[in-house]
Amino acid sequence: MNTATKLSGFALGLAAVFGTAYGVGHLAGPVTPAAETRHDATDAGHDSGASDHGDGGHAATATAHLPGGLLVSDRGYTLQPVTAPAGEFAFRITGPDGRPVTRYDVAHDKRMHLIVARRDLSGFRHVHPELAADGTWRVASPLAGPGVWRAFADFTPTGGEPLTLGVDVTVPGALEHRPLPAPATSTTVDGYTVTLTGAPQPGRTSRLTLTVSRDGRPVTDLQPYLGAYGHLVALRQGDLAYLHVHPEGAPGDGRTPAGPAVTFAAEVPSAGAYRLYLDFRHGDTVHTAEFTVLAGDQTAPAPAAPAPTTAPTPDAGHGTPGHGHS
Repeated sequence: MNTATKLSGFALGLAAVFGTAYGVGHLAGPVTPAAETRHDATDAGHDSGASDHGDGGHAATATAHLPGGLLVSDRGYTLQPVTAPAGEFAFRITGPDGRPVTRYDVAHDKRMHLIVARRDLSGFRHVHPELAADGTWRVASPLAGPGVWRAFADFTPTGGEPLTLGVDVTVPGALEHRPLPAPATSTTVDGYTVTLTGAPQPGRTSRLTLTVSRDGRPVTDLQPYLGAYGHLVALRQGDLAYLHVHPEGAPGDGRTPAGPAVTFAAEVPSAGAYRLYLDFRHGDTVHTAEFTVLAGDQTAPAPAAPAPTTAPTPDAGHGTPGHGHS
């Protein structure tokens, strides 16, 4: 996608769904030049230069209670998509000094994890961009077709704390809303069957176990991927809050088997519907199994789906349809 790619943010109507857990604010304001974004961030409870504003650290306390991915700017760091050639996605992370960050710590075997999903929770992709000397991250575009996408940058700046920043990216074209699949405890992907045991409970840690089989036989030779036998991302329906989910054990620790079961410790902040995405590696290929789960009161209605809309048709495609990893 060329410069026809439009960047936009949403003022999400969270009060009806998640208002009891989080106040409604400028969680993901319009994508604007870095200086303006950072000034707006203070209104959302960001800690971007909090001491300079004399707030006594209240902004940091406010954002500490938010799940990841709701903020385009947090603790002085800002996610800035930049213009890229067709078929490429590029962005920078600017630091508290306003300059692009060029030093990152390795986390889960990578210095940057870029996760994208449409606002209807379809089209999930997890890729790993390459860092240029000027602080620009570049990767073949994971935005597979028209829609409003949420892009999450999951990283740890050297000398800083782990962060997940999020920004909306609109790929023009005919948009068709895809309803969230019904909750299920089993799914198939690429000939594998993955079964989920356990359910998330709001406000406390829950154990989720995902068991992989193929042709009716348990897979006991999973290959390490991102430092584990599985990598799990959870996104909350509605605001697409990004939740870190940590695996139990590690390859080579002498006690963690290479399948068929991979167990994660998950903590969801509120009742509602969540989409789980399990990446696992087998046969030198990464596969992704997807689940819808309900946390809390399972009789509560899901948020209303947005009506299908039509956006201008782009000059060229942004990425290729499909599902994959890099």
